[in-house]
Amino acid sequence: MPPLLLVVFLVELAIQAVNSIGAATISNTLWNLYNYFPSKETAEHRKLQAECLKIRRELSATSAQDQFAKWGRLDRQHKKMMDELTKKKAAEDQRRRSFDTGVTVLRLALTRGMQYFLPFWYAREPMYWLPRGWFPAYAEWLVSFPRAPRGSISITSWQLACTGVMVLLKDTVAALYELATAAKAAPAKGREAPIVEEDKPAAAAESSKNK
Repeated sequence: MPPLLLVVFLVELAIQAVNSIGAATISNTLWNLYNYFPSKETAEHRKLQAECLKIRRELSATSAQDQFAKWGRLDRQHKKMMDELTKKKAAEDQRRRSFDTGVTVLRLALTRGMQYFLPFWYAREPMYWLPRGWFPAYAEWLVSFPRAPRGSISITSWQLACTGVMVLLKDTVAALYELATAAKAAPAKGREAPIVEEDKPAAAAESSKNK
């Protein structure tokens, strides 16, 4: 089993990643990966769509007045396939909802669930020990809150430290990115062509000549 320090860090990292990327984006990406490998249902759905499109073209090319019997047969086939496609679409939507529910439950269990379970289960477990005598008694009590041994770092304090550092790094990277983007945009504005003023003496001479 990996060290508890690393487990807590990875849980907090996963939470920050989900908050930054977005739960909906993660669900959509996993759904696309899930559908990347063709299944029997997907193959049947695509085959039915191709057949429905073929019959629709034949129906459009058939005159309802001159070829009424053929047009009626194609129309019945087209309506039947459209009903089947509607049912398959409803089944696909239900499958997507079930998939999203499963992903959400798994995501919450591995992130928020672990975030609350670990401090509860390992409340008395010291993450690591502070050097003896380096910190005052109130500081040792504070970092060992709520139930870790005095003089050690509790799992709650370690969680807060990990979260604070990650948020700080995320904000720093975002600020640096904005500065870099602004620095790239500034030279483009500076390269605008300057306005050339008309030579005043030459303009005055031209005006007097005209008079």
